[in-house]
Amino acid sequence: TVRTLDVTDHTAIRSLAKELEPTGIDVLVNVAGGATDADLIENANPDSWRKMFELNVLGVQQMIANFLPLLRASANKHGSADILTVTSTAAFTPYETGGGYNVAKYGAKAIMDVLRLELAGEPIRVIDIAPGMVKTDEFAMGRFGGDKARVEALYKDVENPLLATDVAEVIVSALELPPHVNLDHVTLRPVAQAAQHKLHRGPLGVKNSESNK
Repeated sequence: TVRTLDVTDHTAIRSLAKELEPTGIDVLVNVAGGATDADLIENANPDSWRKMFELNVLGVQQMIANFLPLLRASANKHGSADILTVTSTAAFTPYETGGGYNVAKYGAKAIMDVLRLELAGEPIRVIDIAPGMVKTDEFAMGRFGGDKARVEALYKDVENPLLATDVAEVIVSALELPPHVNLDHVTLRPVAQAAQHKLHRGPLGVKNSESNK
């Protein structure tokens, strides 16, 4: 059964949690979020930052707060439960024109770090998955205000960028580990992206050892 929910609608979150009480849940995966601009801090639109904060921070907090009783019931019955949030490498590596998104994802990461401490002693895993560059046109279009040329330039000549399916596989892998194994924090990037500031464009290939001398 699929339910559609706006995570900025806190009343809707509470209603869904109430609706699912009879069946319960074993896992909560927070994926909703996104960037709504790529502006310098001095030019930032407060409404854009507010939207990112509501999605990435308040949405995550409200989902956790309302579904934690159901997860505790599941952990009590089955011995374990999981809370997983997809944050971003933007949550710990700032970059120019990413101020609002950095702030929002820093907030989401902080929620998970604090929650892990607050739930210490309970059989509930708290997992933070932080992707780097992922080729999702919808995300990039939102960040660049629908500027298709900027979206295409972002991914131009990047061999095998991560896709949403790659992130999904990492989520599944983390959740399928034995329940006593907790991946506190997982960073994943395409091989072409060595760091936030270092992205290789063009074919990947092994360097000639002679050229490295």
